[in-house]
Amino acid sequence: MDELKQARLSINELDEEMAKLFEKRMNVASDIAKYKREHGLPITDAKREEELIEKNQARVEDPVIREYYTQYLRAMFKVSKEYQKRLNSGATIAYCGVPGAYAYLAASKLAGRDNLQNYSSFKKAYDAVLDGDCDGAVLPIENSYAGDVGAVMDLAFQGPLYISQIVELEITHALLAKKGTKLEDIKEVWSHPQALSQCDEYIHTHGFKTVEHSNTAAASKKLAESDVEGVAVIASPENAEIYGLEILEKGINSAANNTTKFGLFTRAYAKPLPEAKVGEHFVLVFTVTNEAGALAKALNIIGSHYFNMKNLRSRPLKELMWNYYFFCELEGNINTPDGEDMLIELKTICDKVKVLGTYYSHKER
Repeated sequence: MDELKQARLSINELDEEMAKLFEKRMNVASDIAKYKREHGLPITDAKREEELIEKNQARVEDPVIREYYTQYLRAMFKVSKEYQKRLNSGATIAYCGVPGAYAYLAASKLAGRDNLQNYSSFKKAYDAVLDGDCDGAVLPIENSYAGDVGAVMDLAFQGPLYISQIVELEITHALLAKKGTKLEDIKEVWSHPQALSQCDEYIHTHGFKTVEHSNTAAASKKLAESDVEGVAVIASPENAEIYGLEILEKGINSAANNTTKFGLFTRAYAKPLPEAKVGEHFVLVFTVTNEAGALAKALNIIGSHYFNMKNLRSRPLKELMWNYYFFCELEGNINTPDGEDMLIELKTICDKVKVLGTYYSHKER
């Protein structure tokens, strides 16, 4: 065995020991969190942290390694405080948009409205989880009316986060205006282009002029803060309560069946129990070689292991022109002999195979 292999084996053994010690340390941190919660103490104790750093770094003899050990300690304290905060206050969930946006409503189903943090883009919300600022991010994957959300699918394929839950939120648009405004007073409506498109029949019937905004909730917020008259917004009914508006009419969608599928992205893969459960699903992403029959071979492998494919979508690979990756949602338990065998077989013909996560079917209305 060469020196590199031996060194890697030693690293693996040390990592195994450190993982067990890390879990023990975090279990003690949970006891500390409980004590702080019961006694009204803050999570952060800067004086205590500095005392520990000064004490512990002296245990490392090599002066250069000691510098890195100090960094390690600070990172460990940061993780410990984040865990304690989560235990005491609940998980913090990122979303894209402003309060009242449909992503906000989907996120509130999972974490409540007090533990949400908004960001201006999908990537910023995704990166907030990577950086440890949030525990999860709720991002839209697909809308039954408008189709895939490609930017989120690309983040899911390229990034290291996992999907641990899917929430299907039925989209119901309402016409909102300032209190005291009557329907016959409305001459202009503001909203996101998709919402305007989804309510085009209603808009045409009433002869409204339309103005596009970046977000349905952003339009609601702007109207609430402005002095304009004769203007309404198209948004979720919840925006009326959030921004002090009045609901003039509900359910103005042209299509009654309008649902957005949101994914909860987290840092850890939640491996399911081996026993199959009703409603269990998993998300798979993979690439195939650019040759005739390559995709068919992959699909045949999936089918031969009796997993029902709910959908299959393709997206172009950014780094390779005319090459694609595939985003697939399947029914069943991946943590079974059939699931493990399927992954082994797929890896023989696919350039990349990754289980993005598992979840149980969950629809919110």
